[in-house]
Amino acid sequence: MKAESGYNRTENKKRERTYQAKTDRGEATRQKLLLAAEEVFGEKGFHGASIVEITLKAGVAQGTFYLYFPSKETIFEELVRELNHDLRREISVGVSGAKNRQEAEERGFQIFFAFIKEHRNLYRIVQEIQFVDEELYKWYYSKFAEGYIEGLEKAMAAGEYRYLDPETVAYAMIGVAEFLGMRWVLWQKEDIPPKALSAALELIMGGVLPRQ
Repeated sequence: MKAESGYNRTENKKRERTYQAKTDRGEATRQKLLLAAEEVFGEKGFHGASIVEITLKAGVAQGTFYLYFPSKETIFEELVRELNHDLRREISVGVSGAKNRQEAEERGFQIFFAFIKEHRNLYRIVQEIQFVDEELYKWYYSKFAEGYIEGLEKAMAAGEYRYLDPETVAYAMIGVAEFLGMRWVLWQKEDIPPKALSAALELIMGGVLPRQ
């Protein structure tokens, strides 16, 4: 059974990457700008950041910036999409060999925590999205939810999980991962304690595993 999302998935398809470099050198410059933007937006927020600061951080001429991004808004949106894509790809690859859905959940959490440890500015950037582009904010989370819903539906169909509304479960799990990451990786600047991850997974599994 497919879950009906509260967010228009057709709209998601419109938000694809639009600023693509034509050469390897151009792609390298584009990546330098995005890495610099991640740092500047993470430190100063969207409204506090400037194109001048991004280009200085990237070591790129200001005029070059406009060859790739027409405005501060466009590089911000592209950065959000790229971070979202990179995180989803890492999780997808990392859980692909899991022997069951329960193992996939644990691997997915660990990959998420490792990613935000490397990209500590992600939280600040995501929080900024809702004040810059509300539709992009919805898109960011709905893209994660789509993949989660698909995996949950398969687990439910296979009898690994009992049937619960997949969309509700997906967003609940995303929330658990985000707040655990915030509590330890962001605030404490340390890895998630094994007992915390174990407690979270036990709580989740207690809700989704078939009742005896």
